[in-house]
Amino acid sequence: MNRSPLKDRASREEGVGRISSQVIFEGRVVNLSVDRVRYPDGREAELELIDHGGAAAVVPLLGPADDPDPQLVLVRQYRYPAGGYLLEIPAGVPLPGESWDACAKRELEEETGYRARDLVFLTQLFTTPGFTNEVIHFFLATDLAPGEVARDPDELMEVEKMPFSEALRLIREGEIRDGKSVASILYLDRFLRNGAP
Repeated sequence: MNRSPLKDRASREEGVGRISSQVIFEGRVVNLSVDRVRYPDGREAELELIDHGGAAAVVPLLGPADDPDPQLVLVRQYRYPAGGYLLEIPAGVPLPGESWDACAKRELEEETGYRARDLVFLTQLFTTPGFTNEVIHFFLATDLAPGEVARDPDELMEVEKMPFSEALRLIREGEIRDGKSVASILYLDRFLRNGAP
């Protein structure tokens, strides 16, 4: 897996961060530990940590980003923790040794059947820094071409295409509730499509 931001942060501040760690569970995607940590003010505490190697996610547009209202490609995916289906951008975890952009390209094609001829890095964010070190790396995909769908057995999803304006309306009305999708679509709208500094 790629390097954990938790390790990066601990190395920047001498004496701050993890003192010890007890692994409670090791899974396919995440590990759970109880860590003894030292805060910047010297206090110590025990914290539960879900260790996640990170993910790549991609906002795919069927037209150029400067199109007045390009078609957005989403997946409607069953999510057990959410109790049903969510509209999401394609995303996934990297294969061993795979770069973030290669992961984004692969996940886009596997989940939607589209290949990106043009992929641009947007930003990255911590998903829930109160208990996990997961970071998602976001990309914009344009100039899409037909590819091959190759979903995992546990990926129950259908591709949905809609105007970008419709996705913004669904975010506003609480119909798109997946955090990575809300953040990346609004980021794209604010900082690339509307020319904000």
